[in-house]
Amino acid sequence: MFTTDATVPDVKATGPVQRRLAEHGVKPGEHYLDSGYPSADLITTALERGIRMVTPVLLDHSAQAKAHTGFDKNAFAIDWKARQVRCPAGKRSAHWNPVKQHGADAIVITFSVLTCRPCLFRKQCTSSALGRRMLTLRPREPHEALVRARSEQKTETWKAKYALRAGVEGTINQALDITGMRRARYRGLPKVRLQHSFSATALNVIRLDAYWTGHDQHHTRSNRLKHLAYRLTA
Repeated sequence: MFTTDATVPDVKATGPVQRRLAEHGVKPGEHYLDSGYPSADLITTALERGIRMVTPVLLDHSAQAKAHTGFDKNAFAIDWKARQVRCPAGKRSAHWNPVKQHGADAIVITFSVLTCRPCLFRKQCTSSALGRRMLTLRPREPHEALVRARSEQKTETWKAKYALRAGVEGTINQALDITGMRRARYRGLPKVRLQHSFSATALNVIRLDAYWTGHDQHHTRSNRLKHLAYRLTA
């Protein structure tokens, strides 16, 4: 259980959660997450720790990728050693500029106007008023991790594996329905964190009770917490 302020985005919780699991000796070989938790850097860092993140990553949302007719980033060949990019027409980039964007390392690739303006494929490649193509890439390891993840999530094998996460969503819904943990009963993060811990404990007790008594939780909407409390006091 990892409780944060409501303003903290999910992606900021991924690293701390994985570190905490490792500290408690339960580091996962595969970590199933929804699309709010991954980033190229986090996927790379997790792999270095021996954790494979099974999670949908954001697709390329460039105009070329959305149109399905233009040249998206995958159409360009990257020579990391030479620090150059080759376009689909076989022309090489003019500039390779490492920068910081939103606090993260990135590389801005620029092609020369003299190369792009006379190109027969310019309309498929760029709509820039300057008439030249620019690309923004992550450094090599996170870039390749992102490309690999995007490719894998299109396969039926990956989709079948990710279907396991339905159990996680079911657990979250059960916690919301039974313990009412969507609403904080107290003010202050420490108290809300304690409430969540009690909710998780209650859910574990309810599931143990269902397992021991052979009760099928999938075919009832009754409040199991009330039923269990009645049995314990009877």
